[in-house]
Amino acid sequence: MDIVKSLGHPEEIMNLFKFKMGGCRAVMPKLDDESMSQSLRTCYTYLNQTSRSFAAVIESLDGDLRHAVCIFYLVLRSLDTVEDDMTIPLETKVPMLNDFHTFLYQSDWCFTESQEKDRQVLEDFPTISLEFRKLGQQYREVISDICHRMGMGMAEFLEKKVGSMKEWDLYCHYVAGLVGIGLSQLFSASQLADPEVGQDTELANSMGLFLQKTNIIRDYLEDTQQGRAFWPQEAWGQFADSLEDLAKPEKLQSALSCLNLLVTDALRHVPDVLTYLARLRNQSIFNFCAIPQVMALATLSACYNNPMVFRGVVKIRKGQAVTLMMNANNMEAVRTIITQYSGQLLQKVSLTDPSRAETLHILGVIVEKSAPLQPALQSKSTHLSPMYLSAAMLLAALSWQYLSTTVAQAQGTGDMQRH
Repeated sequence: MDIVKSLGHPEEIMNLFKFKMGGCRAVMPKLDDESMSQSLRTCYTYLNQTSRSFAAVIESLDGDLRHAVCIFYLVLRSLDTVEDDMTIPLETKVPMLNDFHTFLYQSDWCFTESQEKDRQVLEDFPTISLEFRKLGQQYREVISDICHRMGMGMAEFLEKKVGSMKEWDLYCHYVAGLVGIGLSQLFSASQLADPEVGQDTELANSMGLFLQKTNIIRDYLEDTQQGRAFWPQEAWGQFADSLEDLAKPEKLQSALSCLNLLVTDALRHVPDVLTYLARLRNQSIFNFCAIPQVMALATLSACYNNPMVFRGVVKIRKGQAVTLMMNANNMEAVRTIITQYSGQLLQKVSLTDPSRAETLHILGVIVEKSAPLQPALQSKSTHLSPMYLSAAMLLAALSWQYLSTTVAQAQGTGDMQRH
């Protein structure tokens, strides 16, 4: 079935075969668990059960950073499972979220009443907390601090809706930006990344926000069907009386306008993503960070102006995902991928979309940031690289469309004033 979906994309078919024949090991080496304790092996089992995609990139990290990130992920997955479980009453859930970081030092704490699919991480939390306590102090301090701050943020938003766009940023900071900050601090603590990676919390926050906003946008239908509302009212309130109304067939055009507004907002984090990735020197950390980001951009491109967001599930093809995993292993490749998807997004921008000018502007910023630095011409025979030419042409197209839109809007305003 994966091959069929990629029939129009020969490179994806070839990469699917390479991946199945072991090509994935070049990006994600097989984990050697023979020297691990039984409790640590159990943690990696839970990691694979709760997120196969994240498990693959976590297991490829170098040195003791791998175990620290594995435990960090499981601790936050446990916290997230509490937040997501709609069967836990608020009077129980809020104190649990606020105090969750203290459970890391309670050897026998567990929770056996969850109905969520990932409940095993709560039921066997003693195994996870045991491995947490075995980590070096530099790792324990980061994980405990982020767990504390995230739990408090989650508790705050349990009792209020995501209203303004600023509150959307704040919610995404609590549930994902803090993950980016914590991971960056773990990278620096391992000495596999420069200190500035862990110190620049603004860039690290953007890494998390881009991934989280992509997930929220993609998961509209699933979340609303389960009574969860993460799209900000400031956005959907411009187009509908309720968030659920966007799924109504007669509201499709309004729904797409709201969707495109949120995609445009998410795209503003991409320049920060590029700056962050350019600072990474360790290959395993680069792969770990770059692969989810390019997959998120591919997902946003698939979601943009797509009615299926309101009718089902939007996913990128497996062949597409495998190709991104195998290619996104250096900055030049990442810039090429980002330029490619920026071009795809440009082609989808409607002449009548209310966010058109903002979308074209941020795409222009992204393409300019993605363009490789072209060395000065040494002679008349020196040629510009195809990648540079592609980015330059795309930037020119974006500039023209943005200018045309701005002029049209100005003329429209002038006509209104004359009348």
